[in-house]
Amino acid sequence: MPFATSHGARIYWRADGAADKPAVVLLTSIGTDLSLYDPVVPLLTPDFRVLRMDTRGHGASDAPAGDYSLDLLAEDVLAVMDAANVAKASLVGTSLGAMIAMALAPKAPERIEALVLACTSPAMDPSVWDQRLALIRAEGMAPLVEPVMARFFSEGFRVRHPEVVETVRAGMLAQNPDGYAGCGAAIRDMALLERLSAITAPTLVVTGAQDAATPYEGHGERIVAAVTGARHLQIGGAHLPSLEAPAALAGAVRTFIGEVLNGSAAREARDTLFEAGLVTRRAVLGDAWVEKSLAGRTAFTADYQAMITRYAWNEIWRRPGLDHRTRRLLVLAICASLARWEEFRLHVRAGLEQGGFTVDELKETLMQTAIYAGVPAANTAFAEASEVMADLGVAPG
Repeated sequence: MPFATSHGARIYWRADGAADKPAVVLLTSIGTDLSLYDPVVPLLTPDFRVLRMDTRGHGASDAPAGDYSLDLLAEDVLAVMDAANVAKASLVGTSLGAMIAMALAPKAPERIEALVLACTSPAMDPSVWDQRLALIRAEGMAPLVEPVMARFFSEGFRVRHPEVVETVRAGMLAQNPDGYAGCGAAIRDMALLERLSAITAPTLVVTGAQDAATPYEGHGERIVAAVTGARHLQIGGAHLPSLEAPAALAGAVRTFIGEVLNGSAAREARDTLFEAGLVTRRAVLGDAWVEKSLAGRTAFTADYQAMITRYAWNEIWRRPGLDHRTRRLLVLAICASLARWEEFRLHVRAGLEQGGFTVDELKETLMQTAIYAGVPAANTAFAEASEVMADLGVAPG
């Protein structure tokens, strides 16, 4: 087992992925060990060399008695990086792990490529942590576990994946109380707010839509406001996104750090494709409908909207082989054949409003559909189209 030595303590770490890839260090929440990132690591190793470590006081790392500080925990990270021969890395932290990353970034900016700070805060109520530490020192870990599970995971995830919750619960029950209390003291005593403005590394703040412990309001927003150029992304789940939303977290990490390491060219290219697709989308469907669709985007649907705008509306609709009139009529025939009536009505309305085809061309398309997709499909298509025409006040011919 690889260990790094830092201030008299052995810190356990492991590496996954090819040594010639850019390095990413994953830093864990209090009460968890490096297995916190098990679902994420396979999603990152195609692009990165992934280092994980058990925070001092956790897992296989030593758990000296006494209070720890974020600066001490940050120096443990540097010791691991040195042991792994990593001169520079991006840091991805969850909760306490992100606090450690925020403490390290101003101390050793030459060692940090980028920061991804998940479900965290630059300041917590010290009195809450005083009470928690007093409880641990008096009664051990057991009284703390169930309230923490309720904050770690959303209710729906606890119901669907009790095996994941039980694994984390068992790990926390086995936690060395001295180690947990030492890290709890680091959270209680942290003074990050005045140090955030000194962070120069590109920073992404990730929040969980159901995170009651460190929601964006009052927590993540303070980091975004203080760190120059920091971005924010909300994903699903509660306080441990690597377990509850691993694909979303890994996607955020790969996209953000990839842009940092490779420059803005990839993002600029995506933006260019999106804008080109948006022009076509407006021309075919009309400004009003597109504006309504864009206004309705959510964290859940935004990436999908961007994808179809880049690919469907730019890559396909802008190809020179067919004109827009032909493509409109093809869409109607396909939607009628597949009984996709919401999309069918949208394109009937847009085509008639935009002058994309005539009523006779619509009729002939549906007649052709009757032969190749079946009379029942055409029956419904004629009925749906007639309703749209009546709504628009278009004469039936």
